[in-house]
Amino acid sequence: MSEKQIDFIRLNIPAKPEYVGIARLAVSGVANRMGFSYDEIEDMKLAVAEACTNAVDHAYCGGDGEIEVACKIFSDRIQVDVMDRGNSFDISEIDERTGPITHQSSLNAVRERGLGLYLMKTLMDDVDIQLDQGVVVTMTKFIRKDVVESYGISPSSHQTNR
Repeated sequence: MSEKQIDFIRLNIPAKPEYVGIARLAVSGVANRMGFSYDEIEDMKLAVAEACTNAVDHAYCGGDGEIEVACKIFSDRIQVDVMDRGNSFDISEIDERTGPITHQSSLNAVRERGLGLYLMKTLMDDVDIQLDQGVVVTMTKFIRKDVVESYGISPSSHQTNR
């Protein structure tokens, strides 16, 4: 992943629940412009909302703070960083506590065990969490142009009648 970054977009929002939707919309707009599918955009919106909500709920514990959402645009992927400067957490403790989530797990048990992290890891192609003077969640999603082309529909062969 040493390809040159094409564009960079940064958004700073207050660490309050009512501003999480703005981060979702911003990432949605960038992903749409890049050509991601509707389902991929919905996945990204949910993952970004989970990362922002974790910052709101855990980093600042209801106090004042700010969340930075940065979109790094490459030709084949988007990288979304959600950063806070609040309280960190022990990622290994979370991973140990969450363990595998099964269909037999109760919803309350799943919520207490890190469902947000599980969703981010499930919905995105790569998730990396760095803990240093806050938390930086880096989520990557690749554009799947080859999936469309495998069905015989390529951007060059698709014609519209206007």
